[in-house]
Amino acid sequence: MKKLTRRSIVAYGAGDAANSMIISTANMFLLVYYTDVAGIAAAAAGTLLVVARVFNAVTDIAAGRLVDRVQGKRWGKFRPFLMFGFVPLVLSAAVFHVPDVDPGLKLLYAYCTYGLVCLAYSLVNVPYGCLVGAMTRDPRQRARLAGARTIGGLSAGAVLGFVIAPLLGAGGDMQQIFTILTLVFVGVGSVLYVFTGSACREQSGASIPRITLRQSIDALKSNSPLLVLCVSSVLFVTGNSATGAAQFFYLRDVLARVDLFPVMAATQVVITLTLAVMIPRPVARWGKKAVFTAGCVLGVVGGVVVFLAPASLPALAVGGIVLAQLSSATVGILTWALIADTVEYGEWKTGVRVQGINYALLAATRKLGMGFGGGLVAYALAWGAYDGGLREQAEGALLAIRASAGLLPAILVLAAVVTMSWYRLTDRRHAELVAELARDPA
Repeated sequence: MKKLTRRSIVAYGAGDAANSMIISTANMFLLVYYTDVAGIAAAAAGTLLVVARVFNAVTDIAAGRLVDRVQGKRWGKFRPFLMFGFVPLVLSAAVFHVPDVDPGLKLLYAYCTYGLVCLAYSLVNVPYGCLVGAMTRDPRQRARLAGARTIGGLSAGAVLGFVIAPLLGAGGDMQQIFTILTLVFVGVGSVLYVFTGSACREQSGASIPRITLRQSIDALKSNSPLLVLCVSSVLFVTGNSATGAAQFFYLRDVLARVDLFPVMAATQVVITLTLAVMIPRPVARWGKKAVFTAGCVLGVVGGVVVFLAPASLPALAVGGIVLAQLSSATVGILTWALIADTVEYGEWKTGVRVQGINYALLAATRKLGMGFGGGLVAYALAWGAYDGGLREQAEGALLAIRASAGLLPAILVLAAVVTMSWYRLTDRRHAELVAELARDPA
């Protein structure tokens, strides 16, 4: 197995920078856009987000099946899909340009455009995720790829936090801001996808036979570590997505400190960059599961602090947000390393290597979590009688925002860490089964 070049690692990270231009923009601002710009009711927007993400989960599974059946030759199984990354980027720009028409037509337009984004994104993102397992089986190299992915994904989020949030908080033309942003992302993101597809190389699994539907189902049913990881992931991502969707509301309406949004974005950048470099050390000492669990615990504590912190103590609230950011970065980095491990477990267990469907199932559960998280925030806003046209919200709306940003995420992350107690694939066991596969590749 060839050692990964620095160029290929950077290229892999660039792919998630492009992904983040689609997904982070939606996670951070789509609910704000729908309620405050497009004029869609919070409850209707929440239902839209949930329905779209359920559809997205289905398209992820379908994309995984498609990827497993592709027989790559010159370009491999996964890389060709990345060359079409411009499609979801263009559709994402359309999502943030709802026309000023009848409310029913607005909602129909929102459903159609966001649904198309979900479909196109699955056909790019699932093959992208599968590249980790195809580029290397070395755990250290995979950790480097996971770190590069996290850093790349963070870059678009940093732009959104440093540049876009302050503009929105300053009372500018929100529609114009989102139009310019998404069009810039179309150009830059398309270049990044092409760079990833051309610079990354698939070194393992080049001769994998086509996988039947029955083989895929059997492989999934017998892969208990994958199933546990997926359940834990949907719980964690639901909580984490609720935090992300509610953060702008929390800083603007609860703390009256929207100026802290870029500060929080900077903190997330520093935390993620630091962990991407340092996390291999605690993982080597205690294992991925233990560090994953510790990250979840930080998220629980952070959520409780965010919920209870009084508006008169913004420093305390910021401390809670920082703990949640530490949790998000830790769990995010380790999730991509853990999913690659489950591919080898499934291959060892059944003799069939199903990278596409494994990644697709995890991606589907994460998409469900994103939809559920955004939906929970929207429903909470509707319950609290949030009014996007008011400069100051009623107490009920403020309580709903607090719960969305802190209490609900804390409960969900706690459920995620409890679920992970059933994950039995230790790093030592993974190394043993990889050695067995190397001795008997057939």
